[in-house]
Amino acid sequence: MEKKNFFKGVKTEFGKIVWPDRETVGKETAAVLACSVALGLIIAVLDLVIKFGLSFIL
Repeated sequence: MEKKNFFKGVKTEFGKIVWPDRETVGKETAAVLACSVALGLIIAVLDLVIKFGLSFIL
């Protein structure tokens, strides 16, 4: 009996989910990709600066 109530509750909760539309998903995906690329570039530049600084010191 308890399993039946659990799955009924799961079905009810799934009905409350609001799924984003295609436009929203596209915008959020583009934002995540842009932030990932920007962060990757920042890390690459910092790595080069630190590497150059260490080779200058040593």
